[in-house]
Amino acid sequence: MVINKWRRSEIEVDIIAIAISIVTIVVMFYPFLYVFSMSVSDPGAVISGRVKLFPIGFSIESYKMIFQSAEIWRKLGNTIWIVVVGTLLNIILTVLAAYPLSRPELPMRKTFMFVITFTMFFSGGLIPSYLLIKSLGLINSLWSLVLPGAVSAWYIIIARTFFRTIPPSLVESAKIDGSSQYGIMMRIIVPLSLPIIAVVALYGAVSYWNSYFSALIFIMDSDKQPLQLYLMRVLISGESARMVNEGQALNFSQKASYEEQLKYAIIIFSIIPIIGLYPFLQKYFVKGMMVGSVKE
Repeated sequence: MVINKWRRSEIEVDIIAIAISIVTIVVMFYPFLYVFSMSVSDPGAVISGRVKLFPIGFSIESYKMIFQSAEIWRKLGNTIWIVVVGTLLNIILTVLAAYPLSRPELPMRKTFMFVITFTMFFSGGLIPSYLLIKSLGLINSLWSLVLPGAVSAWYIIIARTFFRTIPPSLVESAKIDGSSQYGIMMRIIVPLSLPIIAVVALYGAVSYWNSYFSALIFIMDSDKQPLQLYLMRVLISGESARMVNEGQALNFSQKASYEEQLKYAIIIFSIIPIIGLYPFLQKYFVKGMMVGSVKE
């Protein structure tokens, strides 16, 4: 009798969990479907607000305008450079900082961790950051968008936790064989740490890809601005009008329709590359997050 009640209770919990998951999926998926529908619907249906969920009519003219725009591709190239260079720096610096901190023989290890953790809660703020970037001569340089976020205290903490789960016997065996600490890190630690490296890579890439505020502050030259800053200006300032006017023989009503639809098309264009990155890291991501988040 007790077993039947326990099984019935377990089934009820499963049903509730499944129902919550379905509702969460619908709530999360709806904005993507809505934006995609707006980007491929008939421009007249978009401007009139008749699109609610699924596309009405079909048009890819907005995507044609995007692919024909040299400015979009230039800004996409800037963003790709920022993401690739920034993510590589994130991985390298995180590993170089987290591995020594995971070793019990490191002097003042707790002091270093306190200082690193302290930076998660307190920072200098915008003005000191701007003065620092200016003093380094990085204003209007893509490096100003990469170096301030080149290492994260949170990444160091989760990577350090992961490194501490690697059996110490492997490290001791390598020491007996005469391997240096650098050799141990490169030949043993890094190959065994692909899950947490994938987590750092994905988090770092998404962070750099979505960042626009730093470019708004540090980048003055339009040719060096990333795609996300351009997207922000399209959504707020209506800069899509310039793209519509390039080589388009349209009347006022058609231009207004395409300007509205372009906003949604550019959103889809800007999120597809970063979404496409996830499947390649998925098999490492879940394991890395679970192991890296275990409390010591």
